[in-house]
Parts: sequence; C-alpha cells; structure tokens
Amino acid sequence: MSAGLIAGGELRRIALDLVTPFRTSFGEETARNVLLVAVDMEYGDATVRGWGECVAMTAPLYSPEFVDAAALVIEEHLLGRLAGQGLCADDVAGHLAPVKGHAMAKAAVEMAILDAELRHDGTPFASRIGATRTRVPSGVSVGIFDDVDTLAAQVDAYMTDGYARIKLKIEPGWDLEPVGMIRRLIGDDVPLQVDANTAYRREDIEHLCRLDEFGLLLIEQPLPEEDLLGHVRLAERSTTPVCLDESIHSAAGAVDAIELGACSVVNIKPGRVGGYLEARRVHDACRQRGVAVWCGGMLETGIGRAPNVALAALDGFTLPGDVSGADRFWRRDIVTDPVRMTDGTVPVPTTPGLGFDLDIEFLDQVTTARRTLSGPRPARRADG
Repeated sequence: MSAGLIAGGELRRIALDLVTPFRTSFGEETARNVLLVAVDMEYGDATVRGWGECVAMTAPLYSPEFVDAAALVIEEHLLGRLAGQGLCADDVAGHLAPVKGHAMAKAAVEMAILDAELRHDGTPFASRIGATRTRVPSGVSVGIFDDVDTLAAQVDAYMTDGYARIKLKIEPGWDLEPVGMIRRLIGDDVPLQVDANTAYRREDIEHLCRLDEFGLLLIEQPLPEEDLLGHVRLAERSTTPVCLDESIHSAAGAVDAIELGACSVVNIKPGRVGGYLEARRVHDACRQRGVAVWCGGMLETGIGRAPNVALAALDGFTLPGDVSGADRFWRRDIVTDPVRMTDGTVPVPTTPGLGFDLDIEFLDQVTTARRTLSGPRPARRADG
C-alpha cells in the first residue's frame, strides 16, 4: 500500500437517463444525477488520478444524504481533513471520523483515494481485498409497476436474459398478488426475494408473514431502519429469512443486529456503510457469525459497479447480489469496459484500480457541472 499526498482533483456532476423508470416504495427515478469525485494523489514523482462515485440520490428519500449536501460536505468538511499528510486508503476513515454521518460522501472520497493507490501499485481491487472468484452470480432488481402484466413481461425478459435471481420491490398494496404471480411465472426453483425499503410497520407483521407461502430467499428491510425490535418480532414469526439493508451502517451495527436476532441475512452496500474497506469488515463480521451476505446496488455507473462485483467475489457473499449488467440501467455507461452479464454471471474486473477505465469523451458529454479542486486547505478543527 502506497502513501500519497492529495494534490488536487475535481467534483463532477453528470446526468444519465435510465433505460426504464425504476420505482420503489420511496419514489420513482427516471434519471440519475450522479456526483463523481476525482482525487489526484502524489506518490513521489508520480501523480495518479483516482475516481469515486457518491451513491447519494437527488432527494433524501432512501437515506438522509442527498447529492447537493454530499458535494458540500466533501469540499468543505472532508478533503481538508486529509490535506498535507501522507495517507493510504486505510487511513481515510479514521481521519474523517470526527465528521458525523455522511457515510456516502466519505465513501466516495475513500473510493477515489483507493482507486489512485491501486492504480499506482498496479493492483486490482479484487486482489487487494482477497477475493478469489473470477465470476459471480448476477441478480436483478425489479421495480414497482402500475399493473402485474407489465411486471410479468419485465421479469420474463430478465429470465430470458439469464439472471440468476429475481428481486421484487414491494409496498403496501403491491405485495401478495405480484409476488405470487411472479413465483408461478418463474417456478419454484428460481431464487426470488422481495425488498420493501422500510415501507411497512409493526402492525403489518401478520400480513408480511403471508409471504412465507412463496418460498422466498429473503424479505429485505420491511420495517423502518431504526426498528430493530420490530424486525426481531417479524423474524420470530416468519419462516422467510429477514434481511437488513438501511439498518446496517457499520460492522459494529451489523453485529448488534445479528446478536439481537433482527436478521439472518445482511445486504452490504459500500456507500451506505462508509466505503469498501468498511464493507469488507461487515463481510468479515457476518461470515464469522455464519450470516449470509450479498452485495446491494444503488444504480451505480461503471465506476461503482466494477468494485461492487469485486466485493461480491469474497467468499462470504453466498447469495446472488444486485450486480446486474450495466445495460440493465444505462444505454451507454461512462466506462469503456462496462460490466456485462452472460449465463447468469458477471466477470470480476482485473484492471488495476477499482476495475474500470473511463470513457472520457462520453463522460464530458453527460457532465452538467464541474468544479476543479486545487490542493485542499487543512480543515479548521472545531472538535477540540
């Protein structure tokens, strides 16, 4: 691992239209307003640029974070804490810890520094974290539609494509009927799971237990993220394994949830837990306790999708993740080597760095704002 100095970089906003609208219990997206972070790292006589992607959404609906706030926090509160000192990616989380919250913004900064470090060292991310698999199973996440016939047509197309697992978004009023219909459509042997994105409450536990008849792989985050006790009660009543997503913000939090009995499966999203290095620690903590994990997605471009695939190649990721091909979301990705799914799997990137090469020409075409960062000024410390 090489230690370097931040010499500058940029914040870049891009706009990409989704292939199809993606609707969940908290809203519908037709396009992504993406914040990218570039950091120029000096390693002796060499300067290497690394890239990170912030997975925060335009509005604070999935989490308290949102793109405009993340850009401000990165420029005004994070980069200054890393100025003027030699650092490796492993050092970033400790330096940024005094800033409370803002995990997605922190993850983007750590990601850019990690990408630069790996590129300088000529090391693929999968090798850095000890992943050994060369391909991983590819699941697909299917949003909410206006009618079950449209849903069935979409799922049928994904089955034809060869996806290894189907995940359905659900919400009150869109659960038993569509889930039952899709189970009949795909048969009992295809893994099927559901994701509620916190849309239900404790009084819905009996209703949620009716999903047991469909032989689901898991039910993901049915209750509010702070309601661990409610998830414990659901887990006690339901035969469908309960998986936590929004509730998990760190390895320590995952351990607490597991020991309380709130979940038997964990969805790991690197942006949500503060970065890929903490994501690895979540994986390790779950594996030590015999709890299955899988890699979630946040509609990432190729910058975030490639390291997600590498993360999912770790041994503890025993369930198919949301590591679908880039063409599931984008007509054209901003990388020259987008993730492609064949025969239900995607290849683990072997490119030094986080696993991608940028399509600079197209990136410039979809850029809506760009702010150059000179070497960051040391932060003014107000934490004593």
